[in-house]
Amino acid sequence: MLMRNLAIPFALAVTLAGCSLAPTYQRPEAPVAAAWGDAAGHHGQAVEQLDWQAFIVDPSLRQLVGTALNNNRSLRQTLLDIEQARAQYRIQRADRVPGLNAGASGNRQHLPADLSSNGREGASSTYQVGLSLPEYEVDLFGRVKSLSDAALEQYLATEEVGRAARIALIAEVSQAYLTLDGAERRLALTRQTLASREDSLALVGQRRGAGTATALDHQEALGLVEQSRAELEGIVREQRQAYNALVLLLGSADAAKAIPAERGEAPLVLQDIAPGAPSALLERRPDILAAEHRLRARNADIGAARAAFFPRISLTGSFGTSSAQMSGLFDGGSRTWSFMPQLSLPLFDAGRNKAGLSLAEARKDSAVAAYEGTIQTAFREVADALAATDTLRREEAARRALADTSRATVALARARYEGGVDSHLRYLDAQRSGYVNEAAFIQASTQRQLALVDLFRALGGGWPDKG
Repeated sequence: MLMRNLAIPFALAVTLAGCSLAPTYQRPEAPVAAAWGDAAGHHGQAVEQLDWQAFIVDPSLRQLVGTALNNNRSLRQTLLDIEQARAQYRIQRADRVPGLNAGASGNRQHLPADLSSNGREGASSTYQVGLSLPEYEVDLFGRVKSLSDAALEQYLATEEVGRAARIALIAEVSQAYLTLDGAERRLALTRQTLASREDSLALVGQRRGAGTATALDHQEALGLVEQSRAELEGIVREQRQAYNALVLLLGSADAAKAIPAERGEAPLVLQDIAPGAPSALLERRPDILAAEHRLRARNADIGAARAAFFPRISLTGSFGTSSAQMSGLFDGGSRTWSFMPQLSLPLFDAGRNKAGLSLAEARKDSAVAAYEGTIQTAFREVADALAATDTLRREEAARRALADTSRATVALARARYEGGVDSHLRYLDAQRSGYVNEAAFIQASTQRQLALVDLFRALGGGWPDKG
């Protein structure tokens, strides 16, 4: 009997809850071209078929990325923001369902004769126990639903921000590691060059002692040695700073022990990625998805603002037993109940509701502009990354060939100088050019791999499980 009486307001609430006044959502048309301008010749595995473990081919780098995902403080803060958004949505969603409270109370009071209903002084008692329905809004025009939908979309947007943070962290760790690798490769080259130039300086010193080299030859050779020493210190600085940046991303000083002291010559990331169609970005890239969820939230806000113009009905009620004696709470005839519907209709609010609707519509227009701007930015980033990987691929090949040629030129120039065929100046020029070309090749190789990481991130990071 108790539950049957309480079911009445619940059934009434469900029956009356009805339509939504939110506009029908339509995704804005993407303000970008239908194809990548620089995608010709880009073949390889489609990014949507890759996860970051497949993209990163170096085992040590994969281990470091996994460490960063577990320890990085900025990522941890972002994930906590997601938890806050999830809790906020659950709070808002709870308003769509009637609540139910159980309660018991007792009251005993003493009244003087002149205040007593029977004209006698005495004490009275009242005891109650039962269930109550807290104030619940019957969502006739979808106001509560619209607010719940908006909170859901905000939560989903925050989830996408979390995905973007993960992808960005993976890219940052990869790029920091690549930068460190490039600096250490140039450091090794510079040390080797310094040793070679010191040998050359010693050779010039011997030839000067024999009268076959001039003081100018000696000063030029000494200048090259000092140049290498200066360049060495600059690269050491870059190497240490790159190491510090990587340690910060890893989130733990102990994690730095996993950074390998020596690395091979093999590429660290996948060398060929197929960009796919631009339209795929709308379904894959987290910042675009987050912007669309925010747009959907603003669309739902319009529904809530429109519903504010219409009547609001709220229900409260209770059912239980009441008695003057605690022992009589469950006796026959002690049942008590109440049901109190309330209706409110805005008649005059000095334009508040109209202004609220205008604000909601303006926020939606702003969200549309933000959504379109996010797409345009994403399209430009992919186009830039495609252009970079395309040109750097050819530049790397050309600089590799140039470095090979320079090594042969230095060897020939040294032999000709030691044989007395060419001057020392020509040998010095060959050394200078050889070092510059070798360093440029290492730089181009590093830059190409950095550009591949940029492309992977710009295309959405290849996170199939969205986790």
